[in-house]
Amino acid sequence: MKLHEMSYTEGARHVRKRIGRGHGSGNGKTAGKGHKGQNARSGGGVRLGFEGGQTPLARRLPKRGFTNFNRKEYAIVNVESLNIFENDTVVTPELLIESGLVKKELDGIKILGQGELEKKLTVQANKFSGSAKTLIEQAGGKVEVI
Repeated sequence: MKLHEMSYTEGARHVRKRIGRGHGSGNGKTAGKGHKGQNARSGGGVRLGFEGGQTPLARRLPKRGFTNFNRKEYAIVNVESLNIFENDTVVTPELLIESGLVKKELDGIKILGQGELEKKLTVQANKFSGSAKTLIEQAGGKVEVI
């Protein structure tokens, strides 16, 4: 099969209905919108979630909780994933992004203490869990809060 011989499967492509193009088209005059009313007008129709004047579902349901707009979200890295670096490496946020351990820095980087650390590293991050600090220092490394 060649590129120019390829075709779509039967029924995969639909032809757009050309509405409002005269009586003969079967979709002329009111163009499928019926006679008068809000939906027949240009720009007509109701907004999203409108239920004809009935109290909308979004207002009928009880509301719970809140979103703290001051919340800081940290990109997390577990201690075990730091084993990819060589001994005596200074692990910075830039290095973590470069190595692919962190996609985005978000509001900072937090190191968590899951797993074991076999390398002696100097780790620079915004936050450390207590267990992560102990693990890094036990391996002979240093913890630096930036």
